Amino acid sequence: MSISLRKGNTRLPPEVNRVLYVRNLPFNITSEEMYDIFGKYGAIRQIRIGTNKDTRGTAFVVYEDIYDAKTAVDHLSGFNVANRYLIVLYYQPAKMNKKIDQKKKEEEITKLQEKYGLHIQNMVTLSSFVRSGARHMLTSHSFYDQLGKVMIDLREQEGNLGNGEE
Repeated sequence: MSISLRKGNTRLPPEVNRVLYVRNLPFNITSEEMYDIFGKYGAIRQIRIGTNKDTRGTAFVVYEDIYDAKTAVDHLSGFNVANRYLIVLYYQPAKMNKKIDQKKKEEEITKLQEKYGLHIQNMVTLSSFVRSGARHMLTSHSFYDQLGKVMIDLREQEGNLGNGEE
């Protein structure tokens, strides 16, 4: 028995899709418990529960039908499981890739700093700059513009060091 949203030609917002990203899960939740909780809202194709240090407490739930996924988000966001309130979101690959790209950029900058002993002027440390995100804007440019400028400066310094300049 699933609760259905389908009403004729209901138009869904663009972010709605069949894949849900669930956060704030209890670390010891089982697949069976996940199927019991999310299965009430429709047929589930797959559930993937995070198991390593970085993904514990998260899961992906893939529904067969987009309307079932929307119903699950509507009903399970804020649902209490083992004294933890679930955060249920639509999976948005672009946002996930941004986080991965930011991490890669930070790692690349750290490697360049270590390799050449470089220090970024006008900043306490680059890592605190990267971690602070948009909260600590140094100019009117966006955080990613600033990060891009830092990367260009580091690459230029790397090129100058390779030419024997300092």
